[in-house]
Amino acid sequence: MAEDRGSGFEAVFLDPVGQAVQQRWADAAMTVAFEELPPVSAFPAVPGRRWGPGLWWSATTGRHVVAASNAMRTQLMVLDRDARVTGLAGRPVRLLWRNPRGQVRSWVPQLFARYSDGAALLADCPSHAGAGGERALSAADAVAQACAHIGWTYRRLEPLDDVPAANLKWLAGYRHPRNAGRPGLTAAVLEAFATPRPLIAGAEAVGDPIEVLPVVFHALWHGQLTADLDAALHERVLVGPPGWSGPGKTGGDK
Repeated sequence: MAEDRGSGFEAVFLDPVGQAVQQRWADAAMTVAFEELPPVSAFPAVPGRRWGPGLWWSATTGRHVVAASNAMRTQLMVLDRDARVTGLAGRPVRLLWRNPRGQVRSWVPQLFARYSDGAALLADCPSHAGAGGERALSAADAVAQACAHIGWTYRRLEPLDDVPAANLKWLAGYRHPRNAGRPGLTAAVLEAFATPRPLIAGAEAVGDPIEVLPVVFHALWHGQLTADLDAALHERVLVGPPGWSGPGKTGGDK
């Protein structure tokens, strides 16, 4: 490998007709819309594992993204909810490089995310810090260097704690546009929570909670409202407008 290690990487990906293409990494990163590509290789289905490969419908793109594990699906939820993210893909590129001994090595990061400023994230989603063993950790170091060379980021994303993961999964169930409700209902919900108040109190102020609560959850998913997602969601949790500085507090009706 060349002395500038970041310039010694190659990218392998599938073109629109499914043919594998190998290209210098720095060139591919500048010209290829990885967020539009299918997986360069299939996610393995491991016998005995409780959660296998599946599809995640992205509210950001309106398309499905392949997810290989529960940990990966959770990280997809985080990125799908990030307003800076404009594109998502599962395993769209394989990176190739030579180690100091001259041996060819490769790695396929699990996730690709494109940001609104054109930058991108390659990421893996380990279920715990040491997942994948030494090979995964060595590959992480190499891929991080490849990304840094072109101004991108690589991360092994840390698993979410149980409570925020459960909250995110709940809100994700309301991410689809159909949960915005009938015309005018979202505006009424946002007005009801312009001043922070308990979830159920704000919903009841708008109308029948059975109709209103899905709209509140939809607004929470899309960042139109704010609540403390590090604490369990319940009917008394305080909900307020975006940028509200005290979502961690709980209390009674206002």
